[in-house]
Amino acid sequence: MSQQYVATAKKATAVSKSLVCHFTGPDDLNLVIAKGAHLEIRAITAEGLQHRLDVPLYGAIATMEAYRLADENCERIFVLTERYQFCVLQYDVSRQEIRTRSSGSVKDRIGRAIDNSKIGVMDPQSRMIGLHLYEGYFKVIPMDAKGQLKDAFNIRLEELEVLDIQFLSGCPKATIAVLYQDQRNARHIKTYTISTRDKEFDTGPWAQLNVEHNASELIPVPAPFGGVLILGHQTICYHSGKAFITIPIQNTRMCAYGWVDADGSRLLVSDHSGGLHVVILTPDATNTAVETAHIEALGETSCASSISYLDNGVVFIGSASGDSQLIKLNPEKDAQGTYIQVLETYDNLGPILDMCVADLDRQGQGQAVTCSGCSKDGSLRIIRNGIGINEHAAIELAGIKGMWSLRPSNTNHDKYLVQAFISETRVLAFEEDEDGDHQLAEGEIAGFQEGCTLFCGCVGGNMAVQVTKRGVVLICCDGLQEIDRWDPPTDLNITVASGNATRVVLALGGGNLVHLEVDATAKKLVQKARVQLDNEIACISLNPPSNQPVSNAEPATTAMECDEESKLDSLVAVGMWTDMTVRLLSLPDLQGVSSQPLGGDTQARSVILATIADVHYLFVGLGDGHVVSFPLEVTAESTLALGTPKKVALGTQPVGLACFRNNGMVCVFVASDRPAVIYCSGGKLLYANVNMGEVNSVCSFDSSELPHCLALASENSLTIGTIDDIQKLHIQKVSLGEAPQRITHHDSGRMFGIITTSYRAVENSDEEEEHNFVKFLDDTNFEELYCHPLDAFENGSSMVSCVFANDKKEYLVVGTGYVREDECEPAVGRLLVFSVEGQGAERKVDLAAEVETRGAVYVLNGFNGKLLACINSKVQLFRWIEKDDGIQELQTECGYHGHILALHMQSRGDFIIVGDLMRSVSLLVYKAVDGAIEEVARDYHANWMTAVEMLNDDVYIGGEADCNIFTLRRNADAATEEERARLEIQGEFHLGEFVNKFCRGSLLMQSSEVNSPGGMDSPLVKGQPLLFGTVNGMVGTILTLTEDNHRFLAQLQTAMTKVVKGVGGFSHDEWRSFTNGRRTSPSSNFIDGDLVESYLDMPRHNQEEVLRHVDTPVGDKQWAVEDVVVRVEEMQRLH
Repeated sequence: MSQQYVATAKKATAVSKSLVCHFTGPDDLNLVIAKGAHLEIRAITAEGLQHRLDVPLYGAIATMEAYRLADENCERIFVLTERYQFCVLQYDVSRQEIRTRSSGSVKDRIGRAIDNSKIGVMDPQSRMIGLHLYEGYFKVIPMDAKGQLKDAFNIRLEELEVLDIQFLSGCPKATIAVLYQDQRNARHIKTYTISTRDKEFDTGPWAQLNVEHNASELIPVPAPFGGVLILGHQTICYHSGKAFITIPIQNTRMCAYGWVDADGSRLLVSDHSGGLHVVILTPDATNTAVETAHIEALGETSCASSISYLDNGVVFIGSASGDSQLIKLNPEKDAQGTYIQVLETYDNLGPILDMCVADLDRQGQGQAVTCSGCSKDGSLRIIRNGIGINEHAAIELAGIKGMWSLRPSNTNHDKYLVQAFISETRVLAFEEDEDGDHQLAEGEIAGFQEGCTLFCGCVGGNMAVQVTKRGVVLICCDGLQEIDRWDPPTDLNITVASGNATRVVLALGGGNLVHLEVDATAKKLVQKARVQLDNEIACISLNPPSNQPVSNAEPATTAMECDEESKLDSLVAVGMWTDMTVRLLSLPDLQGVSSQPLGGDTQARSVILATIADVHYLFVGLGDGHVVSFPLEVTAESTLALGTPKKVALGTQPVGLACFRNNGMVCVFVASDRPAVIYCSGGKLLYANVNMGEVNSVCSFDSSELPHCLALASENSLTIGTIDDIQKLHIQKVSLGEAPQRITHHDSGRMFGIITTSYRAVENSDEEEEHNFVKFLDDTNFEELYCHPLDAFENGSSMVSCVFANDKKEYLVVGTGYVREDECEPAVGRLLVFSVEGQGAERKVDLAAEVETRGAVYVLNGFNGKLLACINSKVQLFRWIEKDDGIQELQTECGYHGHILALHMQSRGDFIIVGDLMRSVSLLVYKAVDGAIEEVARDYHANWMTAVEMLNDDVYIGGEADCNIFTLRRNADAATEEERARLEIQGEFHLGEFVNKFCRGSLLMQSSEVNSPGGMDSPLVKGQPLLFGTVNGMVGTILTLTEDNHRFLAQLQTAMTKVVKGVGGFSHDEWRSFTNGRRTSPSSNFIDGDLVESYLDMPRHNQEEVLRHVDTPVGDKQWAVEDVVVRVEEMQRLH
């Protein structure tokens, strides 16, 4: 049995619809954005768009409308899903939550679903909601004055091919306008009034025959004008029954619109190439009718899927094919001749047409590179897990053991960077050169002791301290001279030390611990306490300076905050060598407060106290790469004690810990062979990889020349740089200006191969011409190295990097097809074999061979030193041969016919799975002895496949066109031939996203300790993880679970569905059930990772309620909240 865990790495980013309303309060102006199966609700403020709510729904959003009742001061939102469910949402201001006012299903038992998008419209006077879901029917949901929805009913529509329906404004009875196409492909408009009493249509006030043959959309014009605007490719027409005004436009296709004024005088429209225009309706003398209309071009934006005018000339441009934008419309043109100023850009990965995973930094961590966007908004997106360091300075400097920064008291910036080596201390400082520039050069602090520094830092009274094994010196920051010192007993050396602005704590040999206070007035070091512990001391931490509020900018706001901070200031944390414990001691007397064993056989190598998101923690770095976190809990005596620990594996080498601030937020840097940052988000501690090699030591270095930097030391170098915004995923954009179709990584050549499509205007014509290219980009800076144009009508459809038998060179092979209007499917294609010679700047790409094929090459795969291709309905195997004249070429070896259209393929060993256009998945095997490919088994269900992948030799996964994914198992050990010829359905799951690509790999750093493929085997998961990309820009992860872990998570998931009620009253079980229009079955052998991980965000009482719904077998231990949280957090860290 194979069970999968599906979780979101990046939520859907493509915007399908947006609207502006007062939702979260009468004084709040909100922008509501629909992205896939969730709503984003933002507040429109003077500072920009502020995030308010993220609302996940158990349903993909088909359409939404906002409306307000007469006696309410906020809008409600009507949402219709792709599965014919609807809900009405309202925000409860007093309870600060979303409430479901109505919900239900509008699915009919009979009727043919419309081919176009579902239509949902709201009567301007909120009397009813209209839906067009099935051919020949218009569904009406009446609404009373209190907003209660009544029983829905269908009205027969004479028009079968409906293009758009809209309610008209200013009509005494609810009236719709219908744009439709007749059997002769002519397009017309009819209007109908709706009688809710008779449940019938009455003849409407007007009709218009033979509108533009490309008319595609109706835009209702608000009162007082009323009527509609009809969008075509060559005209925009205004029609009200009394007036008919035509605006000629350049041949184009309008994609989105949004009203600027409530009276309907100005409308923003966007065309398919991103051109933004304003349509202006000029009233007559009575201000009740339109007299003239014209259109003006404003500039260019992303290709829009929605337009929402916010306020004061600010507009939100939502896009499904490029980045969404926040723009400002200026009254005058700028130097580029546009009225548009881009204020902010919002990343959109959709649609993801292809993706690959590559370890670009050679650090064992995969990065996903996606083909994203369409047309001019096309781009590559490099997605990496973790945090980057933006290098500003680098010095080759080996052997650094520790670092600290110092600053004079008269500045807010650091000046000195102190580095400790095994037998000396060096200082770097910014000094002014002859040209007046500041350079980082070696400096000197006269009062420093010789030898290796154990601790250094600024203290009060414009002083600094330095600790070496021979003593502690107090230094004046002005003259840099020693003003006081403290020496240990002659028979003892200082081994470790920690300090802050007021005190220093020292560990001496033999378990001795000394507390020194800095008397800022007398400028003296005063010994306050000395104790001898029962074991040697490994590490020490006082409350570090980076954990303190920054000057007066962050004062404690309450007496409680001051008290809590003083509690942390009155503690010192100590890690012990022999008994492997960590202890809290009180200050100033160094008396024991709390002690906890670390468990295992590894000692603490570093400890640090930190306050993250108002919670006090003690972090312990162990010698084996683990980090243990202890929350500090208030005891009955009002002191702080060590709480329940959590242990996380972040590396394999000893860990050093340092506290720093990022954008005002306290974080902890984990220095090890796999550096990481600990931070807080949503009330949880999170761990983000740092995308660089081993880090031995780190400290903040906020100088005036290089502000907000960190200094990071490795074995052989020192790097000074700023850290990226701390978040789980970082996305880099490489704009192409054309649409990328396919991508592969050429490892030996350190480059990416991509196939792109661009559209260029034909001279002296409104038409556009398609051009296709194969391009090679450097995998570091993404500069173009080589471009190979394809022939006219030739589309690139597949690409793979592979190594052929008897040839050590890595080749890049491209498959194409010639697309002609008079052919249902391409009859001719080509295989192009490219070779890469040289390294670095000397790389050269050559076309090594080409061969014509009988059809389009939809997919390519390297296969045991050969090349496997799906060409129309055939799977064909090619071998790479060298002829007598030394010319190399591809030669057909064998093939297999038996598909309608073989669009997707993967292989493993001698086995091949093929995803067909209509006939689901088939399993083939290559028999080398016979030189033939034969079918072994197939899935006999009718699934329209969009992607396939092999999880192992016997289990395969596929995505299909109704946004489902499913797994199949090969019955190799079945008793009968019939059973062996059938691929058995193993699991089914409705993802709600259209999957275009599965990729083997992970965005996580892979551990060198694990030898399994992909490095992901653990007690929780097995095998290699998968990534997938979707049309809406979602990136997800699929993990294969162990039996025990699946049993645990399945019980938790079932219990959570009983406690967590879906927004809108939608059912989780129905949402995740497999449905493709031919059959429906409940989800099986898939765990919804997003639902399970939401357990971590629940209040404690809800977490306990979930566990009460778990069916624990007799004799088994009842689950505890802490145990479940640890398990779920472990699953979360695996992706």
